Amino acid sequence: MSLYGEFPNLYMGDTAMANIMVDGKPVRKLSFWELLKKVGPGIILTGVVIGPGNITISAMLGANYGYSMIWLILPIIFMGIAFMMTAYRIGMLTGMPIIHAIRHYYGNWAAIIAGIATFLACFFFTLGNITGTGAGMQLIFNINWKIGALIMLVILMYCYFSKGVYNKVEKGILICIVAMIIAFFATLVSVGGPDWGEFGYGLSHWTVAAGSLATALGYISTNASVTAGVYGTYLGLEKKWKKEDLFNGTMFADSLVHIISVVLISGAIVLVGAIVLHPQGLGIKQPAQLADLLVPFMGDAAKYLMGVALLGAGFSSLLGNTQRGMVLLNAGFDKPVGLESKPIKWGCLICIVVATVICFFYNGSPTQLIFIANVATAIATPFAGLFMTLMIFRDDINEGYDKPRFLQFSMLISYLFVLVITGFAVAKMF
Repeated sequence: MSLYGEFPNLYMGDTAMANIMVDGKPVRKLSFWELLKKVGPGIILTGVVIGPGNITISAMLGANYGYSMIWLILPIIFMGIAFMMTAYRIGMLTGMPIIHAIRHYYGNWAAIIAGIATFLACFFFTLGNITGTGAGMQLIFNINWKIGALIMLVILMYCYFSKGVYNKVEKGILICIVAMIIAFFATLVSVGGPDWGEFGYGLSHWTVAAGSLATALGYISTNASVTAGVYGTYLGLEKKWKKEDLFNGTMFADSLVHIISVVLISGAIVLVGAIVLHPQGLGIKQPAQLADLLVPFMGDAAKYLMGVALLGAGFSSLLGNTQRGMVLLNAGFDKPVGLESKPIKWGCLICIVVATVICFFYNGSPTQLIFIANVATAIATPFAGLFMTLMIFRDDINEGYDKPRFLQFSMLISYLFVLVITGFAVAKMF
C-alpha cells in the first residue's frame, strides 16, 4: 500500500473521506487551520530534542566531517516520521500509550524493560542538558561550568515547584532558542551559503566517513528518536487526541512538523560547522569552539549568543526531558504518569540530583560529556523499538482497518537501520 493509501485523508477530497469510518462515524478531512489547532505534542518534543546535545553533536558532525555526512538528514526524516506515526497508530487503535500497550500485549516484564530503557535514554540526555547549561554560563560569565550548572539547577528547582513561574521563564527561553535559530541561518547567509555542489554530493553519496560512526549514531538517536514517539503518545493524552485524529491528518501533520523543524535546525548547525570550522581543521572539544560557529556573523559577541542559546536550550530541554524520563519509567512500573502528580515531580528531582553528581565527578570537557551522553541515548531503540515493530504488525491491533503496509515496512526498515548502526558504533567504541 502506498503512503497515499496509508493516509488517504491527507491527499483525497472530502468525498473519499466517507470511506473511512471510525467507531461507525465517517472521518472528515481537516483544513490547514484546523490542523494547526490540533498539532501540539510534536512541537513540545522539538523543544525537548533541541537541547545542548543536539547543538553539540550537529556542530561536531559538520566540523569533523564537512558535507560528507549530510545525507543523514534523509533517513532521519524517514525514520522520524515512521517512529512517530507507528507510536501514534498503536496508541490510538489500542487506546493505550505505548508502554501501557506493551504491558497489555507482552506482559509486565516487557513493559518494565521498555520503561527502564527509555528512562535511561532520557537520563543520559539529562546529563547533556545539565552540562549544556553549565557550558552556557561559562561562555557568558567566564565561570567554571560546574558552578554555572549549579546556579541554573537552583533556578530550575524554583521554577519547577512554583506555580506559574516556569510559564513566564519559558517565554524568555523560547526567545533565546529563536535567536539561536536566526543566528545560525544568518551565519549561513553571511558566509555565502553552502557549496551546493558539495552539499548535493554529500546528500546523494551515502558514505560513512572514517571514525564517524559514534557521531552519526548520536546525531540519529537525537533527531530520529523512538523515545520521542513513545512519549508523544503520553502527550497525546494531555492533548485529548481521539482515534479519528489518526485518520483526519492530525497525527501525520504533528509528526511532520516535529521532524522537519528538528532537521531544519540541526541541519543548519551541521552546515555552519562544515563551512566555518571544517576548512580550518577545527574540531569541537570546548564550549568556546561552539561559539566559533557564529563568529562570521556575530564577531566578538558570538560567545555570548552561543552561551545564551546553550543556556536557553538546556534549561527548557532539562525540564521537559526529565519529565519525559520519569513518565516513561513510571509507565514501565505501572505507576501514575500525570505530569502534575507527586511521584513524577519528586522523581524528577531525584533524577536531576543523581545526574548532577555524575556530571560533577566527570573531569573531562563539558562538550565531550554532552557528546557521550547523546551517543548513549541510543539505548532505547533496541528495546522499545522492538516492541513497537512487533505491535504494528499485529492483526488484532489493526483489526477493522486496512493493514498499514507502507508504515509497517517503514518501521521495520527504520528499526533495522538504527540497530545496525548502533551495533557497529558500540563495536567500534569497545
